Amino acid sequence: MKPVQLSDTLPTLAELEAEAARRGLLLRLQVRRPAGLLWTLRVGVARPAPLALLGELKGWALPSSAGLRLDTMRVQGERTAAVGALIWAATFAWALECTPCRRARLLAIRDHARQHHRLVRYFRGFGFTPLRELGAGAGDLAPRLLWGGAGLLMEADCAEGLRRSARRLAQSQPSTDTR
Repeated sequence: MKPVQLSDTLPTLAELEAEAARRGLLLRLQVRRPAGLLWTLRVGVARPAPLALLGELKGWALPSSAGLRLDTMRVQGERTAAVGALIWAATFAWALECTPCRRARLLAIRDHARQHHRLVRYFRGFGFTPLRELGAGAGDLAPRLLWGGAGLLMEADCAEGLRRSARRLAQSQPSTDTR
């Protein structure tokens, strides 16, 4: 299988799954649509043998152009250079291929100042830009309940996020050791 190439066209979900396989990884999406109102999404990347979950992202989507909401992102373990980029690329590709969503939102949680700064820098790398701070004000109560905390609400264009994550994926070296 050929590696992900940067071009004017964005990689498809099928191409990203093939790229993960070429790197000795499993890329899987679990999508549900309870009551037909919204989608729930879980994207996972694992090493097949021995089976080990290396990263995952959870989110949900409303049927609108700005409806993609990303909640939890986690990457762990050894040899995970491409895992984050695969997860982001698959998430954006899924939104563009399977939903009307064209914009994604997430919260860069504010637990500790140093970690918050790292999160904001990381999310900016995938095209997210600040929308507004969610703090302790009365007007922020409902969004804080939705997002689970205080922090910086950020938004990205899904096509730009896919472009950036595909670029990062192309720049990361595939592992030849699939143990």
